[in-house]
Amino acid sequence: MKLILAEKPSVAKNIADALHIRTKLDGYFQGNDYLVTWAFGHLLQLYDAKDYDRSMTKWRMENFPFIPEKFLYKVKTDIRNRNRADGGAQKQLQVIKRLMKLPDVVAIVSACDYDREGQLIGDSIINYIQPQQPVYRLLINEWTKEEVLRGLKNMQPNDKLRPLQDAGISRQWADWVIGINLTSVATLKYQQGSGKALNIGRVLMPTLKIIYDRDKEIKSFVPEDYFKLTATFTAKSGDTFQGVYQEKEQEKFKQKQPLEDIADDITDKQATIIDKQVEKKKEFPPFLFNLSNLQGYMTNRYNGWTSDKVLKVAQSLYEKKWITYPRTASTALDESLTGKAAAVLKTLAEDVPYKEEIRFSKSKRVFNNAKVESHSAIMPTYLKPKRLTKDQELVYQAIKNRFIMQFMPVAEYEETRLYTKVKEPELPGLFYTKGRVQLKAGWKQVESIQSKETILPYVESKEMVTVKDSEVSSHVTKPPKPHTEKTLLRLMETCGKVPKKKGQGEEEEMTEVLSGFSIGTPATRAETIKKLKDVGYITMQRKNLICTELGNKLVETFPIDRLFDLEFTGRLEKSLADIEKGNMDKDRFLQTVFTFTKQSVGTIKQETEVTINKVVRQKASREVLGKCPVCGSKVVEGSKGFGCSNWKSGCKFVVWKNDKYLATMRKRATKTLVKALLKNGRVYVKGLTSKKGKKFNAYLSYQKNASNDYFSWKMDFNK
Repeated sequence: MKLILAEKPSVAKNIADALHIRTKLDGYFQGNDYLVTWAFGHLLQLYDAKDYDRSMTKWRMENFPFIPEKFLYKVKTDIRNRNRADGGAQKQLQVIKRLMKLPDVVAIVSACDYDREGQLIGDSIINYIQPQQPVYRLLINEWTKEEVLRGLKNMQPNDKLRPLQDAGISRQWADWVIGINLTSVATLKYQQGSGKALNIGRVLMPTLKIIYDRDKEIKSFVPEDYFKLTATFTAKSGDTFQGVYQEKEQEKFKQKQPLEDIADDITDKQATIIDKQVEKKKEFPPFLFNLSNLQGYMTNRYNGWTSDKVLKVAQSLYEKKWITYPRTASTALDESLTGKAAAVLKTLAEDVPYKEEIRFSKSKRVFNNAKVESHSAIMPTYLKPKRLTKDQELVYQAIKNRFIMQFMPVAEYEETRLYTKVKEPELPGLFYTKGRVQLKAGWKQVESIQSKETILPYVESKEMVTVKDSEVSSHVTKPPKPHTEKTLLRLMETCGKVPKKKGQGEEEEMTEVLSGFSIGTPATRAETIKKLKDVGYITMQRKNLICTELGNKLVETFPIDRLFDLEFTGRLEKSLADIEKGNMDKDRFLQTVFTFTKQSVGTIKQETEVTINKVVRQKASREVLGKCPVCGSKVVEGSKGFGCSNWKSGCKFVVWKNDKYLATMRKRATKTLVKALLKNGRVYVKGLTSKKGKKFNAYLSYQKNASNDYFSWKMDFNK
């Protein structure tokens, strides 16, 4: 019998379905000589500093830098009480351990996501339990039945994935060391008040710096006036066209008077079209989506969407078997996928009005091993979804359309350029005109993309025309635009480098992405942007990302410049990519991080005391909200929650204001909610948000756990 360990219950169900396993027991599926169990993402986490040394329970400057000699793991902590293990994680870990110890289990298969984090999740559990059986790795890119069965026939020994594990461990340990040490000493040095930390992170700081720099560019921008001269010409046919005056290909002028003098002199004068250039040009479709491009596309196109939301929706489509692995940096498909892509295209083309124009081809723009790193670009699977939420429909349609575009005809347009020179007076410059006509819509039909056309009258080279009118217009230079999630993701992906044009009609592409030289990974960038908002370093104004006062102070005061340096961060990420490829030693990387951390802590300690942030604790109102359901005493409002006034005698009833369960549905505990809860035993809550982003209403009750003195939320939909 083989034991398969999946990353999530939904994935375990996909594997069980592929193996025709119908029996579900407590924490696993069983049947057909397989056991299929699951984690809930990370079941284990690194020790907290206080777990190594009790003196670290309270932050003191003299305790840092703190770097453990050996990194240890424990069951992940309860989000409501960090002093105890999460009950669900602990129970599932026991299930996995019991199954691994069964005498008839002859092999273990890690089926966690085929990426750095998935390898870490599976290996941390396996190393924690230390089973004796051989361990294999399932390496697939989608959860369809055919792919699962194919993957089970082509498994690799897990030991071959050691470089991927080393990269995951290196990332985790490095972020722990930098985060614990620099967050602690920065908070002690630069913050007044307690209850909140100044979060410092390897990826967080350079991302904040990108937004800060753009804000500064905008604030320091000095607008300048400039002027343009536009002439209207009449051709022999009587039709008119316009041209913009240029001198040495420059059409913006700082002085207005010389242009006005020219305008006065050329009215009703003769001019000659000295050159006419007509060129047919091709427009290729944008490349297939990787995660960053998908996030940029969705956040730019739809109001209210964030990169974090896009990732969650894409992940749900992946787990439902409708798209391939979304956390990819690639914009092309592996060349081995040509057969699969052709089959998918045939299925998707059945229902579209332009299906007669769809032609499968093995194009290098689509199939190119040189542009694939670990995972191919995102594409639909052959399974056509029958029911999608509104959000899923938008993301799926974007991925489906982008895939179909690759196999549609190339769009074509004709561009005409006219160069017109006034005969008298003799001018140092000439007038430039550009026209454009779409000849073939091609792939643009997929999303009904309308091309902007400028239709010119038919004229011939050397034709004489007349200046009918002229106008000098005033303009003002505009500041750079604030970053949006789309532009920020692009710079994180390229580590702040300016993208290079690949060719006429093709979108921008960076080869550095494929070598790992970036800020964070596709899987973590959305989380980084979300955290910057959550900790108060940036805020959103419509779609724009803006630094807060706290974010500005942090960038301007925090003395570790290298942590804001995109090159430094890019090199660290590049090192992790090299570890993953087996080209760099894990210990060498970690030693670099440890040395950097020790030096940084020493630098901060020597700095002058400056207050970046002052925490003002909210005073408790002590308003009585009702009776405690446990002991009958008064429930009052405190600074962090609504709790029993008899807490000194041991009553543990409390509803936290930042309750994590409510936060998952984008709600906070309020006085009104708690009053209704205490009065009626449950409360009707409107506007809850599901994991898929869908709004709903429900009844919530707060019930004591049978196994301990704590309370948990229960949801139902019956009146």
